[in-house]
Amino acid sequence: MLANLERTSIMNIARSFNNWRKYRQTCNELGRMSDRELNDLGIGRGDIQYVARQAVK
Repeated sequence: MLANLERTSIMNIARSFNNWRKYRQTCNELGRMSDRELNDLGIGRGDIQYVARQAVK
């Protein structure tokens, strides 16, 4: 029983870490774009964090 709980906990930590990495990568990539490039995608600079959060859902 405890082994399953530990395995589940480790999997949750790994999933959270991977989601955080994907979020940071998306923020960084969008942050490097110019305002014009973001506008072409329909994204405002202030929307980057929101878009990144949606990418990990």
